[in-house]
Amino acid sequence: MALVTPMLADDSVDFISLGNLVDYHIDSGTDGIVVMGTTGESATLSFAEQLQVVQFVVEKVAQRLFVIAGNGTNNTAEAIARTKALDKLGVDGFLTVVPYYNRPCQKGLIAHFTAVARATAKPLLLYNVPSRTVTDLLPETVATLAKIDNVVGIKEATGQLERLTQIKTLCGDDEFVLLSGDDSSSLAFMRLGGDGVISVTANVVAKEMATLCHLVQDGRFDDAKVLNDKLAPLHQKLFIAPSPAPAKWLLLHSGRIATAQVRLPLLMLETIHHRVLKEALEAVDLS
Repeated sequence: MALVTPMLADDSVDFISLGNLVDYHIDSGTDGIVVMGTTGESATLSFAEQLQVVQFVVEKVAQRLFVIAGNGTNNTAEAIARTKALDKLGVDGFLTVVPYYNRPCQKGLIAHFTAVARATAKPLLLYNVPSRTVTDLLPETVATLAKIDNVVGIKEATGQLERLTQIKTLCGDDEFVLLSGDDSSSLAFMRLGGDGVISVTANVVAKEMATLCHLVQDGRFDDAKVLNDKLAPLHQKLFIAPSPAPAKWLLLHSGRIATAQVRLPLLMLETIHHRVLKEALEAVDLS
């Protein structure tokens, strides 16, 4: 799942709430945590702060679940330096986003990811989210990168289910991990052969999202659909405003974090959205 970074009213990281969230996910059956991804507001935390957050989570988790660190930037040399620094903290692997803003060509993407992968012996997941990066990591490029020993999978966040089939066909490797980056289509993604989801929704309903994944793994698709139908409004409404503001507000509403603070240029969730988010959470029926 894609972990939020709790913050206090002065914009500093709230490590007490962060520790509580880690415990919540361990208790809920979450398989792994992505720290300092998009949902963790990595774009507005200094790298020194990112190192503190990652180190705190690694120590708190104490190998009870996987910890994946976001290491991507749009500067290859910087991404390499970040990877080497994060590697020393004991993370289990990396999530490397497509370089944003620069708009590299596909050959440039191959060169970028190859250089970053060579900076560590640990597993690396590609992260394709063209709605944020503009550049799209095409299936043919993924297949080329999958030949690198420690490039083990991809977080595919286009929401286009045909991408899963294309990547599976081109990679021809059942060991290449295919993870959805879109909660709304994640059940369909897994039914088509995907391995799971790096979920924003799991911030709020961790047990239910873990159960959804496990039901699919067990082949219990009818039960998974019933649960996903309850989760569907929440999947959608968690993006009623720029993420992670909605997730943070629901975490505050649920008593799991101390404030719903996000860093500028993001803003905290407006009051007009509170009721619809409450209703979406209530529809999951956590009783």
